Amino acid sequence: MDLRQLRYFVAVARERNFTRAAQMLHIAQPPLSRQIQLLEEQLGVALIIRKSRPLRLTEAGKLFFEQSLQILGRVEQMQAATRRVGLNQNSVFSIGFVASTLYGGLPSLVRKLRQHAPELDIQLLELVSVQQIPALKEGRIDIGFGRVLHRDPNIADVLLRDERLMAAIPKGTPLAQETGPLQPKALNGCKIIVYPKEPRPGYADHVLGLLHSHDARPAEVQEVREIQTALGLVAAEAGICIVPATARQMRSDVHYRLLEGKDMTSPVILNHRISDNSRYIDLVKQLIGEMYAENPPWLDLAHNYIHEAFQ
Repeated sequence: MDLRQLRYFVAVARERNFTRAAQMLHIAQPPLSRQIQLLEEQLGVALIIRKSRPLRLTEAGKLFFEQSLQILGRVEQMQAATRRVGLNQNSVFSIGFVASTLYGGLPSLVRKLRQHAPELDIQLLELVSVQQIPALKEGRIDIGFGRVLHRDPNIADVLLRDERLMAAIPKGTPLAQETGPLQPKALNGCKIIVYPKEPRPGYADHVLGLLHSHDARPAEVQEVREIQTALGLVAAEAGICIVPATARQMRSDVHYRLLEGKDMTSPVILNHRISDNSRYIDLVKQLIGEMYAENPPWLDLAHNYIHEAFQ
């Protein structure tokens, strides 16, 4: 077994098609198929169910795919780190984030991290929550700040806080005539704008699930790609959008009302690889604790439920 075989297998597993995987790898299909067969012979188990269209992985194949991603990611990290040391370059520390966290502490954290670890070349990569998990496993990011819980045993998740949700409402409409908290059921029959459109499941599904649990049945649901588009449509009186409380800073031409209900929140979650023993992971957690202790304006208790570890 060698790294080339792992790369071949990952390509097939992702594309779920030998022809497309071969094209992506710039090789002919027969040698690709042969290498996967050799891999299965070496392991003594089938990795791919070839009779299905598209191809499916066996249970052993799913495990092997997860492990292959981690191995290839670590190899890439090792190569990049070795080059940086040889060229006397700074270490790269990549942070994945969902857009709404830019309004709730991420900029402050990055500034603190630069002050405490000037040797780091900090890179920021916008990724929705479900994209952050494979990015972590492949080594493309070192930590991620997302809003959707996962069940991946290889990724540690740290709940930082639960941020209250608000309804962004077009100004001049009946629901915008008051400023007090809004019962979710008041949105029954309204047009709701959700984001992101894809990939799923994500924040959009979280919001729709909460509305459903409170017997709020939208008359129509429009899916858009990003929060900026959703709020722009609200300003254009195209519907109502549910956003985390810190996102109210994004536009002043819409009306915001908190949603009633202890569960009407969106978690802010720090994700990192369980196997990552980097001191920078501990430093990030330490800096978050210090930042929360400062009680910045965006962390006001009217709009957040702070997790006990950071109180």
